[in-house]
Amino acid sequence: MELTQLKYFLEVARTEHVTQSAKNLCIVQPALTQAIHKLEDELGVDLFKSSGRNIKLTESGKFFYDKLRPLYENMMALPDQLRATADKQNNNIKLNVLAASALFTTAVIEYKQANPDINVDMVQNEETNVFDIRVNTYDVYRPDLEETDSDETFVQAEKIFLAVPNTPQYKNLKKISLFNLKNEKFIKLYGFKQFRSICTGLCNRIGFRTDVTFESDNAAAIKDAVAAGIGVSFWPEISWGKMDHNKVNLLEITDTEFKRDIVISLRRNKQDNSKTEQFYEFLCKYIQRKQIRKHKSQTTPKRGGLIYP
Repeated sequence: MELTQLKYFLEVARTEHVTQSAKNLCIVQPALTQAIHKLEDELGVDLFKSSGRNIKLTESGKFFYDKLRPLYENMMALPDQLRATADKQNNNIKLNVLAASALFTTAVIEYKQANPDINVDMVQNEETNVFDIRVNTYDVYRPDLEETDSDETFVQAEKIFLAVPNTPQYKNLKKISLFNLKNEKFIKLYGFKQFRSICTGLCNRIGFRTDVTFESDNAAAIKDAVAAGIGVSFWPEISWGKMDHNKVNLLEITDTEFKRDIVISLRRNKQDNSKTEQFYEFLCKYIQRKQIRKHKSQTTPKRGGLIYP
C-alpha cells in the first residue's frame, strides 16, 4: 500500500462520490478509480459497493476506514510535530557555568527579558560534559589548560585585585606587594573552587602562603568581612562587579600579573544552532561590555574615599 492510495481511499470514503473526490484531489477520475481497485486487490477485499449513482462503504470498507483515518491523520501530523520538537530543542540552551556564576546569572536574566521564548537550562556541574555553552576559567600561566572539546571559544582576561579595609594602613595605596601582608589574615573563597585554585596557584608562583581566617562563598559577605577588618581577599574585577563599599579599597598586586582567563565555549549540537549561537554572541559581548564599563569607572573620581587602581 502507498500513502497516495490511502489518501485517495479516505477521500472517496468521506464523499462516497468518485467524481467529486477526483475534483477534490485534483486528479482525473479514471486514475482515482484505478488506484481504489489496486488497493482492493492488494487487501483482498471490496471496500466499496454501488448504491445508485453513488457508492457506499462495505462492512470491510467501514472497518478499514475507522482504523485507517486516525493512523493517517497522525502520520500527516508528524512533520509539524517534528518541526515543533526541533524548534523546542533549538530554543532550549544548556548552559554550564563553572566560573563567574553571579555575572552570568545576571546575563541570563537580561537575555530572557528580551527573548522570552528561549529556555536556558543553567547548571554548575564540573562532572558533566553535556552542554551547548560552558563558562570556565583558567590560569593565564597554564597554556596547557585549553578548551579542546568545543567548536568555538571566547577568552576574556580578568584582573584580580586585593580587597583591603579602608584603614590608614591602606587608605592612600593603589598597589601593594603580597609580601607586605605576611601578618594579614586572608578570607578564603569557599565554594569558588576554580577561582580559589587559580589564586592559590598565583600565590604559589611567587612563593607566598595565605593565612586563612574566614571562609565564604558569597561576594557580599566577603566585602562586608573585609570592611569589618576581619581580613583581606582576592577580588575579580569583572565577575564580582565594582567595589561599592566605602570601607573597602581595591589594590593592584605588584608581585606578578594577577589575572585569569574567563573562557566561554560553544558547541554546535543541534541541526539548527542559530539560537545557541545568538546567545553565545550575547554572552561574549556582555562580558566585553562589563570590562569596558569597569575601565571607564576606574577613570572617574569616586566619593567616600574609594581608591581604584
